[in-house]
Amino acid sequence: MAAPPPARILPLGLPALDVALPEGGLALGRLHEVLAPAGEAGTGFAAALLARIAGAQGRVLWCGPAPYGPGLAAFGLDPDRVIFARTAPDAETLWAIEEGLRCPSLAAVLGEVGVLDLTAGRRLQLAAERWGVTALALRRHRRPDHRLGAPRLEPSAATTRWRVAPMPGAADRARWNVELLRCRGGTPRDFVLEWSHETGDLAVAAAVGHRSASPFGSGAPQADAAD
Repeated sequence: MAAPPPARILPLGLPALDVALPEGGLALGRLHEVLAPAGEAGTGFAAALLARIAGAQGRVLWCGPAPYGPGLAAFGLDPDRVIFARTAPDAETLWAIEEGLRCPSLAAVLGEVGVLDLTAGRRLQLAAERWGVTALALRRHRRPDHRLGAPRLEPSAATTRWRVAPMPGAADRARWNVELLRCRGGTPRDFVLEWSHETGDLAVAAAVGHRSASPFGSGAPQADAAD
């Protein structure tokens, strides 16, 4: 099998976060996975990433339940640059993501799915590599029951896997706990990120530290089957 083309790298403009990513930024033309509970946190983080990927001219495809347009704008993503594809269930959404990745005029494709197994993830990763379009899989999950311990996560084919949770913040700011659970060639870390609705700036409020536990939860193997 031929090696994939080298990834283009997009610095996110947050030095504490960029230094944890290989080559100092987010790999474009690759699959990235975001785990988040239902609500604003995952949507806001994904929108902020898409805004950076799309830049001033790019367009993105959003597959799944249509988000609130002004809500995307609140996190820097102009809804006029977003093409919405209402899809359900997961199989339909995954098909739409893969089809969207075949359109090199798009900067990125996001799909909101519940499950992303290795087979589906590898298909999306290969399509993103081939066509040079960045893929984001936004996966909703329930809050963990701390009485039962952390939920076990399945192996992932994505280049990065993030977990986002809301944190208390000021009325004019959104604050998230962001865990970089998996990163090929990078360093898993935890961050507190803060988005200012007034200035439209994303900042690292705190870099919590390196992650020493397995990204698959208690009792899971350390090695990733996708590597």
